[in-house]
Amino acid sequence: MNDTKENILVVEDDMQIRNFICYSVRNEGYNCKIAVTGTQAINTVLNESVDVIILDLGLPDIDGIDVINEIRQWSEIPIIVVSARDQDKEKAYALDMGADDYISKPFGVMELVSRVKALLRRCERKESATVLEYENIKVDDFKHTVSVNGEPCVLTYKEYELLKYLIVNKDIVLTREKLLEKVWGYDFSGESRTVDAHIKTLRQKLGDSGSIIKTVRHVGYKVGE
Repeated sequence: MNDTKENILVVEDDMQIRNFICYSVRNEGYNCKIAVTGTQAINTVLNESVDVIILDLGLPDIDGIDVINEIRQWSEIPIIVVSARDQDKEKAYALDMGADDYISKPFGVMELVSRVKALLRRCERKESATVLEYENIKVDDFKHTVSVNGEPCVLTYKEYELLKYLIVNKDIVLTREKLLEKVWGYDFSGESRTVDAHIKTLRQKLGDSGSIIKTVRHVGYKVGE
């Protein structure tokens, strides 16, 4: 057992599953906070210290996707979705809306705890927020905004993360598999066309500046010459 006391918020209306998750994270030395509804979850994040959220999508008041959308308006707290919705399109949608990881029910204790630890390590390694610029594109990682020629460019959460990763790794050819791993999470098993679809939309939203994203045939994408 570790000595950490990070706060894990478990948002789950099924008492048996909720108790199972709380037992698992407490057994690893974490504090466990509980929310039964989406509204309770949002209020907890607003008013209490939370380090990771474990979120079920099928909540009694509002859908878990709406909870992610709301929280992502003002917080980057890591969110792990735990859901019986196991279709790739459901996973892709949740991740695109801002979830950091996705576990399908049923799941094992070791898998869940490993995902929590991985997200906490990622947060520890995360460097202080910076402003990235490439040509006329500006990515403000503190405000989580993008501007093109000084004008706001509204992106979804995953479009933002995709653009940021491409710019951080400018002049490096990134395979579709690498982008899926780094932007969508190592558990995401979607096909490569998910990346292609997001690249297409991202280019459209960037307008003329979308040409900075180059296609490397049969390999992937890169920003730069």
